[in-house]
Amino acid sequence: MYTNYFQLKQAPFSIAPDPRYLFMSERHREALAHLLYGIGSGGGFVLLTGEIGAGKTTVCRCFIEQVPDDCRLAYIFNPKLTVEELLQTICDEFRIQAASAAGVKAGVKAYVDAINAYLLDSHAQGHNNVLVIDEAQNLSAQVLEQLRLLTNLETSERKLLQIILIGQPELRTMLARPELEQLAQRVIARYHLGPLSAEETGAYVAHRLAVAGVQGATPVPAALAPLIHRLTAGVPRRINLLCDRALLGAYVENSREVTPAILRRAAREVFAGDDALAGAPRRPLRWPFVAGGVLAGAAISAAAWQAVPHRPASVPAAPVVVQAQPAPAKVNMQPKPLALATQDDALRELGALWGQQLPAAAACDAAPRLGVRCYQGRGGLYELRLLDRPAIVGLHDGARVGYAVLIGMDDDTATLAINGQRHTVSLGLLATRIDGEYTTLWKVPRGFRDQVGPGDSGPDVDWIAARLAELDGKRAAPPAGQVLDEPTRRLLRAFQVKQNLKADGLAGPRTYMRLNQLAGVDEPRLLAATGK
Repeated sequence: MYTNYFQLKQAPFSIAPDPRYLFMSERHREALAHLLYGIGSGGGFVLLTGEIGAGKTTVCRCFIEQVPDDCRLAYIFNPKLTVEELLQTICDEFRIQAASAAGVKAGVKAYVDAINAYLLDSHAQGHNNVLVIDEAQNLSAQVLEQLRLLTNLETSERKLLQIILIGQPELRTMLARPELEQLAQRVIARYHLGPLSAEETGAYVAHRLAVAGVQGATPVPAALAPLIHRLTAGVPRRINLLCDRALLGAYVENSREVTPAILRRAAREVFAGDDALAGAPRRPLRWPFVAGGVLAGAAISAAAWQAVPHRPASVPAAPVVVQAQPAPAKVNMQPKPLALATQDDALRELGALWGQQLPAAAACDAAPRLGVRCYQGRGGLYELRLLDRPAIVGLHDGARVGYAVLIGMDDDTATLAINGQRHTVSLGLLATRIDGEYTTLWKVPRGFRDQVGPGDSGPDVDWIAARLAELDGKRAAPPAGQVLDEPTRRLLRAFQVKQNLKADGLAGPRTYMRLNQLAGVDEPRLLAATGK
């Protein structure tokens, strides 16, 4: 109705998922990166959550478009299914024929056997298989358990089925249930898609108007972006609803642009009866924080996060003195609040594990002068288990994050160091709280350079050649003056493939970390106490 009035080719704020209007904020790009990371990380579960209308489906569609050619993908968008219906749907999506007796419909066992046979055959042909389940908060506990069982099929290097769960914030709450702890432990990457910022909201509105063919003065002035953000809380679907109604209101009032009064009136009409006008989306269950980053006790009660007796054997030895926490005589439903550290405090505590006293500020900048370097990455517990070294982890509460040092991990629990005290928690619960970002340290060899290319030589190249020769079983170390030539790069690539690293024939931080570990360089380990 208003498109001709504003000289637009089409309505710019339709809620229909038109790919021409795709707008990828930095948050959407990070969410997409998590999904793409997941399919190359060795299998397991990847979790993407977000508020209604935050753009999860947009990210999912971008992901599907970027799936590698060697990846076979199944997509389930209606997960309100029984276990048998789910297995049948998976077979249909992957085009698997399930055997059945004459005149008798295939049952759960027949479906599972057929899926397992298909995955083994697909792996033998060099294919990855990814199952994407949208609206996953509607899955029952029984169905989630069956999905976990499907990921049991694995080789020595990777699981044969990657499962991506996409859902609303309550999906995170579901995975925190005790009966789903084993599944939560298999989440290797997770991301919560938050709303757009005020700046991104303005860019989003301008982008959609441009695609719709706006010419000259925009009918939604840029100055309205902060108000639009406040009225919609930055949720894309709410922005569409509000701006569509506001343009209609401007047309009815014969105004050439949306005014603040028109925008507020449109908000009262489209958001009547909810809290959007106050700028607050429906909030997920979160860890309640109080001043100073202290985690309120109710959220870490025995049903959720509970300190258990300190077990020195589960933590690798380190030169930092840490006081043990005594176990409570009985379960306390309102334990003392657990204070999370700031990032700077956590970095200093991490440095102590390497025997280094890092400065109070800009610790990572000062670390190279002490012979160590910071390495920052993203990933879940699976990633940290592969690194096998203590790391700072962010623990999320919506947009807010506190920090702890992950210093020990076994099959069931993790040990955290927080401001000089140790706490042992279940991996299942930690998996639902970790925000994916981590920072660790590694010892730097003599002459280390950030970038070493083909044909380079120097002490760092000599160090790499010596480590590779040692691991290859050669008795004598190669002489000094080694060159990073093609034969050396072939050896390096072979090492990287064997260690599940990026096989580029170039030594990055993760390659150095693994060479350090295998060469016996004295560094703290995450899994040392468990003998893994």
